[in-house]
Amino acid sequence: MKELLNAIVDGLVTDKTAIQITEDEANEEGIIVLHLNVAADDMGRVIGKQGRIAKAIRTLMRAAAARENKKVAVEIE
Repeated sequence: MKELLNAIVDGLVTDKTAIQITEDEANEEGIIVLHLNVAADDMGRVIGKQGRIAKAIRTLMRAAAARENKKVAVEIE
């Protein structure tokens, strides 16, 4: 899951070295939380106008996780 998120975000940001993704263990509901950190200058690119890009990233990640019978949440920090 981390690799997919990295591939998606890599195409959006200009400072590719600042991408940091941490993965939490599954909680009681079985949801794996991925924490995404990017450079402050790239935050707007990742979130998008009115959060559209962030919503699309979360949708893609949920769809990919569903194929593996997992649940994923993406937190953009």
